[in-house]
Amino acid sequence: MKIQVRVITRHRPANYGSLLQSIATQKILDKIGVESKIIDYIAKEETGSRIAFIQLKQKKGWNKNPLKKMAYILGREPENIVMYHHFTKMRKKYLLMTKQVNSHEELRKYFKNSKAVFMTGSDQVWGPVSTGTYDSAYFLDFVPKGNKKIAFASSFGKAKFNEKTMKEYKQYLAQYDKIAVREDKAVEILDDMGIESEQVLDPTLLIDKNEWSKYITKNVVKEEYVLVYQIHNDQKLNAYAKMFAKKSGLKLVRVSPIFHQFKRGGKFVYLPDIGEFLSLVKNAKYLITDSFHGTAFAINFNTQFIEVLPNTGTSSRNQSILELTGLQDRILKDLNDFRFIKDKIDFSRVNEIMDAHRESCVKCLKTMLIDNK
Repeated sequence: MKIQVRVITRHRPANYGSLLQSIATQKILDKIGVESKIIDYIAKEETGSRIAFIQLKQKKGWNKNPLKKMAYILGREPENIVMYHHFTKMRKKYLLMTKQVNSHEELRKYFKNSKAVFMTGSDQVWGPVSTGTYDSAYFLDFVPKGNKKIAFASSFGKAKFNEKTMKEYKQYLAQYDKIAVREDKAVEILDDMGIESEQVLDPTLLIDKNEWSKYITKNVVKEEYVLVYQIHNDQKLNAYAKMFAKKSGLKLVRVSPIFHQFKRGGKFVYLPDIGEFLSLVKNAKYLITDSFHGTAFAINFNTQFIEVLPNTGTSSRNQSILELTGLQDRILKDLNDFRFIKDKIDFSRVNEIMDAHRESCVKCLKTMLIDNK
């Protein structure tokens, strides 16, 4: 009988990174030969119109004025609904999931008799979620006593937490049988707790370009172009991308699931399917991104890229993969620096590094699942 694995991860946010890492996690588990399902968990606080109110709380310039509050909600809610339905459709298409559960009580009831191995997957599962605080479900606090608990490519999302949070984290994480994390900073955090861990690649990097290319159905843009894939609101990135495209003599293309990004410049590709998104990254002459998964897929597809570190102070995962591949020089430090047009990445060396790490990471996951110690 195949080992059954139930994975909890951040598969529900309406962004490409969350969905792609979920697809990759399940694909790797299936390749290993286990039967896997993504636990379709989404807290009630992160469903429906509640998400717009959560986003609003984080906008200090908007949430103090009643008129601004109303304008924000009316502007964002239709956009959120469109994104929700589109990503729901893609999740159903690409993921094998359990039934939907919306609370810790539902999780405990649903899995109370399960004999599966439970796994916390990739993405920023152990950091603050949309509500601004962590969710203990991602620490597998609902799992029946006696079931094996592992973590693979999990992330804290940031490098520092207060003493109270660290104490709570230690209590949860000490109950895992095996832990592998995505960033070197996460290894350091766990080491400070006295908990052993290994560092592994994000699941999206465990699948090579040939495998990812199978998802591509068509090429979205015919001529050569510079692609912008931007997660954070950074006006400097917008200005740099426009100037980079001008100096390189190429068309500027922007891809996003967020409609209001059309104002930031470039031919706008709104809310494409996974295959179209991957096509845009694969076929770009250059990618300018502040996204970890944007960087990951540039590495997968051997696309020349420029890294603009996030302006939110959460860049540890971006820096970690750049250090691993020796690509720290792709970080943009000067907005007048356009050397990247001519200075190209030697991907032959990068591919050798990635191939070696892919093999060791898959072996690590396999060992975590079958090791009974």
